[in-house]
Amino acid sequence: MPFKETMKIFKKPDCLTKIPMRYCPGCGHGIVHRLIAEVIDELGIRENTVGIAPVGCSVFIDEYFDCDMIQTAHGRAPAVATGIKRCLPNLVVFSYQGDGDLAAIGTAETVHAATRSENFTTIFVNNAIYGMTGGQQAPTTLPTQKTTTTPYGRDTKIHGFPVKVCEMLASLDGPTYLERVTVSKVAGVLKTKRAIKKAFQLQLDGLGFSLVEVLSPCPTGWGITPQKACEYVDEVMTPYYPLGVFKDLTKK
Repeated sequence: MPFKETMKIFKKPDCLTKIPMRYCPGCGHGIVHRLIAEVIDELGIRENTVGIAPVGCSVFIDEYFDCDMIQTAHGRAPAVATGIKRCLPNLVVFSYQGDGDLAAIGTAETVHAATRSENFTTIFVNNAIYGMTGGQQAPTTLPTQKTTTTPYGRDTKIHGFPVKVCEMLASLDGPTYLERVTVSKVAGVLKTKRAIKKAFQLQLDGLGFSLVEVLSPCPTGWGITPQKACEYVDEVMTPYYPLGVFKDLTKK
């Protein structure tokens, strides 16, 4: 009996290239890339989208996305995104940034783009460590968390407290939409996609600055297995960085 024609229910998003990603096993970047690509495909905006590549583990993001991409200096993604969007307001612009790029060297650009409510979308991947350069303490490293530069754990009396980006930006009048999500579990991945899609849609509607913070595992930097890294996100990171919507001006 001949096989019936079947319908493909899962495929690579058109917005991703065929180049294999070079991330470590268990890294969350690949998941976040796919979600962004799926959203771009579903909204039909690939030919009109410009992504801003960061400096960090995802520095090669321009190789993986089949849309226009620009590589910026470390931390300057919001400034470049602002320039592009103001000059060409019909484009869909998103910055993709890690915790070092966004919350350390790029803090000023992030805060001022948010307070001006620049009409672009920021995807902020928070893995609480500098992954690419050897696992040093990041602005988001948790209290007592061990890194290569805090081998005895982050001491808040010496190193200060972690930067909570969503909470900090929520105190400003400018941002339209701020949400923290995770990719440690399937349910979290689904919520992350919804948040990313909403952030892009708000930009299409001309409603101003939006940021989606994604808590992401870094097994290599943390020195644990991928499974343990996902558990660390759920059991350690999430209590300190609670998930949820921190600001949504579209809801009255």
